[in-house]
Amino acid sequence: MEKVLGDLACHNKELSILFTDDDRIARLNNRYLEREGPTNVLAFPMAVGLSPKWESTMLGDVVISIDTAVRESKESGEPLAYTIDRLLIHGVLHLLGYDHEKSVSEARRMENEEKRLMELIRED
Repeated sequence: MEKVLGDLACHNKELSILFTDDDRIARLNNRYLEREGPTNVLAFPMAVGLSPKWESTMLGDVVISIDTAVRESKESGEPLAYTIDRLLIHGVLHLLGYDHEKSVSEARRMENEEKRLMELIRED
């Protein structure tokens, strides 16, 4: 993730990552987004509502359901590590304000950035 954060100009930023199961992510999904059931990834940015004068080194929290990641990996034929990397990148982009639910153009923009970043980390 260091390479991804560097590429996104998030040098010296912190990121909290929680790997959990479907039950726990479903509870978080319901509590914070009022949505039922599990999801693959949730992102909770720290900068929401902060004064421009105050800058935190903490980007926020990314929560990934390993249960869902395993299912997605099997369904897509992706290696599990690839799926987890993709979900981490997706979560980080949400922390930075990307939102695929706003519009088709925003979804396309986010998808293109995810692909670009996946290629960046796969170069190694």
